[in-house]
Amino acid sequence: MKNPLKLILSISLLFGVLSCGGPSSEQKAVIDAQAQIEKDLKMYRYVWDEFFKGDTAIVNEKYFTDDVVIVTPEGNLVGVEAVKNFYLNYFLGFSDVEFIIVDAFGQGDKIVKYWNFKGTHTGDFFGIPASGNKLDLSGTTLVSIKDGKIAREQDFFDMMSMLNQLQQNSGDVTIDAQNQGVL
Repeated sequence: MKNPLKLILSISLLFGVLSCGGPSSEQKAVIDAQAQIEKDLKMYRYVWDEFFKGDTAIVNEKYFTDDVVIVTPEGNLVGVEAVKNFYLNYFLGFSDVEFIIVDAFGQGDKIVKYWNFKGTHTGDFFGIPASGNKLDLSGTTLVSIKDGKIAREQDFFDMMSMLNQLQQNSGDVTIDAQNQGVL
């Protein structure tokens, strides 16, 4: 186990079970909650791994609530199709996409995901025309789970860093000789 707190909790629960002849209702609730969050984390990782492998149809009612919400600075997006269209911007705006969930953990019905996204900006991305620039962006997503499905997501990342990477000029300038004016 990576998490020492999780190891201590597991040992304590095991000791409690062995010394008392069985888990108390409180211990059973903790065991059940831990099992559910592990199941939710596994599902969550699976969905986003598959999405960025190209299976965009995975954003569906099996894994998302009908009224799933994506919180954005411009306003909330509600519903499975709105979520799919939002995240398609990342998939369609970049080639050589590499999306990694660096770490994810949770408690109750909440998950925190630390992620890294890399790609080459070769398509339209939320209205920003393709620049050919590389993007290397890390961020955190707060997630709510309801009945084993993704119910809400809110991403946090350095927007200025992203815009700077997408809009930086490589220094190469191409001049269209046919459209130059003669002075």
